[in-house]
Amino acid sequence: MSEKKPLRTMFCFGISQNFFDADTEEAKQVWRAFSEMWNGIAAIPGAAMLANLDDDQTMVGPSESWPWTTYLMADMPDYEAVVAACNLVRTTPVGDGTHKLWKYCRVQARIGRALVVPA
Repeated sequence: MSEKKPLRTMFCFGISQNFFDADTEEAKQVWRAFSEMWNGIAAIPGAAMLANLDDDQTMVGPSESWPWTTYLMADMPDYEAVVAACNLVRTTPVGDGTHKLWKYCRVQARIGRALVVPA
């Protein structure tokens, strides 16, 4: 029987206009929540963080669709783990918890596999 391979997953995050409309304190709360969500993905059992890319220096303003603002590449153990990672955007509280992170950003997960080029 073949070994179950991890799912190579690219999490694509788009920052919304709500973040840009936030005052300084609210924006700091969003950053803390984003960090909590990011660390939550890393803490999913079997998740292996591979790389990240932030497009904020060459992209200005909100990203409602492609191109996204920032990307996280990870090997995830299974589909359920990918769903759990995306759900962190829905459930991570910002500040006092009145709003969740998804007020300020969106996520889309692209699932594939590591490309192996034949020799």
